[in-house]
Amino acid sequence: MTAKFNLKKWQHLLALGFGSGLAPKAPGTFGTLAAIPLVAALMLSPLWLYLLIVVAAWALGIYVCEVAARDVGVHDHGAIVWDEIVGLAVTMALVPLSAWNLLLGFVLFRFFDIVKPWPIRWLDQKVTGGHGIMLDDIVAGLMACLVLHATLWCFG
Repeated sequence: MTAKFNLKKWQHLLALGFGSGLAPKAPGTFGTLAAIPLVAALMLSPLWLYLLIVVAAWALGIYVCEVAARDVGVHDHGAIVWDEIVGLAVTMALVPLSAWNLLLGFVLFRFFDIVKPWPIRWLDQKVTGGHGIMLDDIVAGLMACLVLHATLWCFG
């Protein structure tokens, strides 16, 4: 079944990461790559604003991912990558902005998002709708954030 996304519909545009999720291969990776400039700009914000935007993006993501998935009739279609964008923002929380840190955060987030260790896989399988689409990537982002902070603490 071929999904019929409509980039003229703002919910689809956001859910598809401004079109980055339409990459023919590895759409989650392309969605995460598209997040890098957004997250880098966000990392320059005061902490309260960073957290406010991440929470708002998470809440918005529940809605837009639910709408896009429902419209195409596929739960958590691979092209839906707003969850990766927010997941990378979670990963980079309280991390100093640098190319190295962004690269490491990117790799760690993609690792946890692809491998899906417990409880990520359980959440991915058990929680449905927009909440389910977003939640496993939020937890992957939290796990990647913890490993990133531990790595930066150990290796400075």
